[in-house]
Amino acid sequence: MEKYTACICEGGAERAILDLLLDDHRLIFEREDLLEEELLRCRSARDFERRYLKKSFSEKITVYRILDSRSENFKLSKVYKQKVDVVNVVTAPEIEMLIICNEGKYKEFKNSGEKPSVYCKNKLKYKNVKSYDFVHKYFSDMHTLINALHEYNRVSKIRKDERSLWDLLKPI
Repeated sequence: MEKYTACICEGGAERAILDLLLDDHRLIFEREDLLEEELLRCRSARDFERRYLKKSFSEKITVYRILDSRSENFKLSKVYKQKVDVVNVVTAPEIEMLIICNEGKYKEFKNSGEKPSVYCKNKLKYKNVKSYDFVHKYFSDMHTLINALHEYNRVSKIRKDERSLWDLLKPI
């Protein structure tokens, strides 16, 4: 029996992080496990149902939603509720926290009162912190990325019903 996995990424920065982790085989799933073997960009449950769930699947589908908002709703219709497990992977307040953690600026950031992306632009002088290309290049060294994920996991407040990117890593 096949296992089906979908991974929905909110933006370019999130997609860059997931691409790096997938390419280095660091996640609990592989690119080949993903629907259409790619990261999806589909925020609404209705669109997801229409685009991906009309096919017949022999097993349940696990959907990992990589997002920074805790309030973003993803309500599947009744017909699909029993066929899909949704796992919210929260990067709140923003994925740019990984850069702040990597730079060793977490305490300074907390005292700034700024949003992470604004802090990265103003204080760290990184202009394109939300772009796929910048994030992919910034974290091209896997050791740097893993350390940033570890530090962010250490300082963040993960709720019981949520997962972090750290939780998606294969055990070492």
